[in-house]
Amino acid sequence: MFRGATQSAAVLVLVLLGGVIVSLIHGSGPSIRAFGFGFLTTQTWNPVTEKFGALGAIYGTVVTSLIAMLIGIPVSLGIAVFITELCPPWLKRPIGTAIELLAGIPSIIYGIWGLFVLAPFLQAQVQPVLIALFKPIPGLSTIFAGPPYGIGTFTAGIILSMMVLPYITSVTRDVFQTVPAVLKESAYGLGCTTWEVVRHVMLPYTRVGVIGGIMLGLGRALGETMAVTFVIGNAHRIAGSILAPGTTISAAIANEFAEAEGGLYTSALIESGLILFVITFLVLSAARLLLQRAEQKAQR
Repeated sequence: MFRGATQSAAVLVLVLLGGVIVSLIHGSGPSIRAFGFGFLTTQTWNPVTEKFGALGAIYGTVVTSLIAMLIGIPVSLGIAVFITELCPPWLKRPIGTAIELLAGIPSIIYGIWGLFVLAPFLQAQVQPVLIALFKPIPGLSTIFAGPPYGIGTFTAGIILSMMVLPYITSVTRDVFQTVPAVLKESAYGLGCTTWEVVRHVMLPYTRVGVIGGIMLGLGRALGETMAVTFVIGNAHRIAGSILAPGTTISAAIANEFAEAEGGLYTSALIESGLILFVITFLVLSAARLLLQRAEQKAQR
């Protein structure tokens, strides 16, 4: 009976996942038949003429997640190293508790704070500096082109980096603490610095767990909705500048699903959700494959 109950619980997960996939594909049917592959390659989003393309939302989803990872991964690793190797014992618990509390803050709170505090600060103090700094540099001058809106893809990426930070930090800290003390003490005894111990001992020993934590944070960034909706600007277009307004798949669905009229409009939003599901699935599958290869390499 116990074996049957546990097996049923495991199968239930697969059934629910399959039901989600089938529902998304069924709801996306009218949009798929109407737009075909062009839904992925165009950025036109006009409910009046019922012309829809998800390229702008896909671009915004990928770029905001990339910005979040570029900021969040180094900061998270730095915090984890500080807590495990450099932090005074009396300070470890308060910092660890504060990081874990960040994960419990509702996403809408991040969005409100980002809209009323972070966005005005970036508009007045940070974005003008970035625009002036990178203006003479080809390529970067386009990425950081003005005017400073405050809200936009860059702001959304910063908010997402704050939201993924506790996940990556907590996992990385926990796996760093599994490194046997004898390995670190041996390295210190040979004259290694803290940086050398982290680079040559801790990271190789825990790379599987660290990658897993990063992928967990990336999955969080790809699917975040409310916080991004507040600060990204919700514009269905691809802009060369990350300071310009944009949108993500989840933000577009949250903004427009309640107002969607007509089967084609609703179907286009459902197809956007299907695309987000596929993107997340591919990312997590790639992470799993990477972890398997890392484990196989470690066993050799």
